[in-house]
Amino acid sequence: MKIKRSITTVLSVALMSVSLFGCGSSTPQNADAAGNAPAVENTVEEDKGETVAQTYFPQMPADIEESEIFVQKIDNIPEGFIRGMDISSLLSEEASGVKYYDENGEEQDLLKILADSGINCVRVRVWVDPFDSEGKGFGGGNCTAETAAEIGKRAAAYGISTCVDFHYSDFWADPGKQMVPKAWKDMSLDEKAKALSDYTKESLDTITKAGAKVIMVQIGNEINNGMSGEKGLNNKLKLVKAGCDATREFAREKGLDLSVVLHYTQIDDKKNILEIARQLQSAKVDYDVFGVSYYPYWHGSIENMTEVLKEVAQTYGVKTCVMETAYPYTDEDGDGTANSVSGTSVKNSYPVSIQGQANAIRDITKAAIDGGSLGIFYWEGAWIPVGGDPKTNSELWEEYGSGWASSFAADYDPDDAGKYFGGTSWDNQAFFDFEGHKLPSLDVFKYIDHGARGKEVEILTDLEDEDAISVDVSIGAAVSLPEDINVVYNDTSVDEPLHVAWNEDEINAIDTNTAGVYYVNGKAECSAMPGKETAVKARVNVANINYIVNPGFEEEVGEEWIAETFGGGTATDIQDKEADAHGGTKAFHFYKAKEFSFDMHQELTDIPAGNYVLSAYVQGGDMGSESSVVMYIDVNGQRYETGNIGLDGWQQWKEMKIEDIAIKDGDSIILGCEVTGGAGGWGTIDDFDLSLK
Repeated sequence: MKIKRSITTVLSVALMSVSLFGCGSSTPQNADAAGNAPAVENTVEEDKGETVAQTYFPQMPADIEESEIFVQKIDNIPEGFIRGMDISSLLSEEASGVKYYDENGEEQDLLKILADSGINCVRVRVWVDPFDSEGKGFGGGNCTAETAAEIGKRAAAYGISTCVDFHYSDFWADPGKQMVPKAWKDMSLDEKAKALSDYTKESLDTITKAGAKVIMVQIGNEINNGMSGEKGLNNKLKLVKAGCDATREFAREKGLDLSVVLHYTQIDDKKNILEIARQLQSAKVDYDVFGVSYYPYWHGSIENMTEVLKEVAQTYGVKTCVMETAYPYTDEDGDGTANSVSGTSVKNSYPVSIQGQANAIRDITKAAIDGGSLGIFYWEGAWIPVGGDPKTNSELWEEYGSGWASSFAADYDPDDAGKYFGGTSWDNQAFFDFEGHKLPSLDVFKYIDHGARGKEVEILTDLEDEDAISVDVSIGAAVSLPEDINVVYNDTSVDEPLHVAWNEDEINAIDTNTAGVYYVNGKAECSAMPGKETAVKARVNVANINYIVNPGFEEEVGEEWIAETFGGGTATDIQDKEADAHGGTKAFHFYKAKEFSFDMHQELTDIPAGNYVLSAYVQGGDMGSESSVVMYIDVNGQRYETGNIGLDGWQQWKEMKIEDIAIKDGDSIILGCEVTGGAGGWGTIDDFDLSLK
């Protein structure tokens, strides 16, 4: 397409100019006495394309180093462990004017910065045809085999290998969206498998001929629930086999050693992940690596990740790899497109800070090693804002595809990109600030071998934030604040708790007979920071009793909750899955392949008289146009209820609330939710609360 070719030309020019940055600023480890890099013999046959010689050899630390960040050493790192990063949006970023700067503030090729920080493999996604009928790019980097070839070629010059991530779609593929490429839409399954096979080999030929050092080929992206428009297990497996076999054939023809990767997510659902691995073995799928996504704020505990990786490898005889992970360094938004994640603190271990980001990735790396994995890939660590002005950035997003989606993707993806196109929601999880300056946390990849000393011992938790220490006090009870509090230090070898001296006058001023929120200040000091006082603030919540039994479904559900599905079968269960729970790990879950309707409720008696508020949270999707989600409470036959609560998708929690509920002594109460949904509708309900207003 004409416009598509012109965009590629622009990106090629950007590549030519940027590849000159700094390619000799550090003496190669195996250079001659004059500092010249060793000659690289071209052993590749002429029909295999270009051979890219490594011309830059980064120097890695040989011992523990002084640094802006603290990094605890990881023992027994396997040789060749992959320290990877997905940089699929790079060419679109550069075409939009983004520049990257090293720790000295000097503009550099991103690949040089990554090499100097210990990155040894880049991951690049590949879409079949991410352009509309007029050649306008869908966004997200407008990623094709050609863009992967350019990125892989540049990476090879710095000694960085490439992982090719085939989505087998024209745009984003993930557990909730596996759309068929436009060109394959009307094909039979056999025709689609043949097209997928041919496309895989043709794309790999394009990428390797450019000189990319491809070592891994990923057949599909987060394919838990389908691939290329196929949702049924047998149909999906046929396409997966076609991709795996095509990669094997290509590797044999070209004499390459390529690891075949299958990529899944939702590793917090251990049972399902192990079932997927079993299905692959039963179907005799020829692959090497079971890849997973692990985001600590979405996918459960880090200990569970290690356990699942071990069990998959040991039970099914395959290798494993963490194909995606990330963590935010700030809550700020750089381009006006809301962040995917903000305000996150995982079990109070990883504050949203540069050091918190480094600690998270260090620990995920160690957990992957403990699980026997080949490595980890950080997802889109260089995807930062473009243009500098949220009001005008959309022109760049539209022209170069540097936002997550452009308006041109609307026809192909009307339910998602068609509604929410815009910039990057990942800028606060990059390893670069919004202007492109490298963050110290990027160096975690090179410091894990020997460790790094931070400048000084620091407390990462913001103890002046009232959310850091929150104490609940029942009405009429005495206030009791902790004498010692646990904090997170950048030097994780320091684990001494802080002793706090609270302001007694502020404690005595709290009226525990009245519901409300109060604040108490304090001062703390520990031996790790002698002479340095730390300001502490606690939030004291004087609250009414929640009269609902097992309101968050965390206890074993007995007769307190009653659920009835109408029309036959069942649509509900209690799900133990942290990512789908509003609080804790469990929630009331609903799903049915056919249309469904159910009522879930709890009966209460002996509730003290008063004016009450009922609330709960719900999330879900795919409910259909005739769906209805209504929370209600019936007090002696008088019904109070919410309006219909519309569901907007996974983790888009909606609060349901009914206020001014008059309850008298002896009233009988029934409260709950009535839900009607279309075929395939799903969701979870959690954290009910009935308390005095």
